[in-house]
Amino acid sequence: MKPQALVFDLGGVLIDIDLRRAFAAWGAAAGVASADIASRFSVDEPCCAHERGEIDDQAYFAHLRRVLRIEISDEAMLAGWNAIIGEPMPGAEAIVQRLAAELPLYVFSNTNPSHIAHFTPRLGGLFAHFQRVFTSCEIGRRKPEPEAFARLAAAIGLPASRLAFFDDAEQNVAGARRAGLRAFHVRSPAEIEAISEDLLREHTAR
Repeated sequence: MKPQALVFDLGGVLIDIDLRRAFAAWGAAAGVASADIASRFSVDEPCCAHERGEIDDQAYFAHLRRVLRIEISDEAMLAGWNAIIGEPMPGAEAIVQRLAAELPLYVFSNTNPSHIAHFTPRLGGLFAHFQRVFTSCEIGRRKPEPEAFARLAAAIGLPASRLAFFDDAEQNVAGARRAGLRAFHVRSPAEIEAISEDLLREHTAR
């Protein structure tokens, strides 16, 4: 099935993300070693619920304070949380700009309202090349749940088999494949570019 649209994960694919920046910020605010905070953090069920839009920032931050064993304000929690979000990967914007001239592009990210509010104004130049940015908290499911990809395909208006998906997490790639998407595990813009060139040749072939 020839691809009719390309879908990209955000963090680790198009932009830099690094939890260590949050651990450092929270540690500095709380007077706790960042290594101790890192050892207590996990992508647990409250984190997933936050990314599905089931709990708000305040509820998640309250949970984090308990599991990280720190006592800092919501403002300090938010500052550290947003420090995770970095800049676009070198070369990523140029690649998506070229691809956008050939196929519709979309973003699908596991994320939460506070990160969305933080990165949306910062990434306007990058997002200008995309038809739409889909988020887990908007659609109520998160990768790698197959239902997340089913809802994504329905919102785009294409069969799952017509979507090519790029993610840096192998479990998300596996979930996308189970849902019928053509999915690719990528770790750099150069890998995206190489795979995309092959997909474009398929798209234009008679």
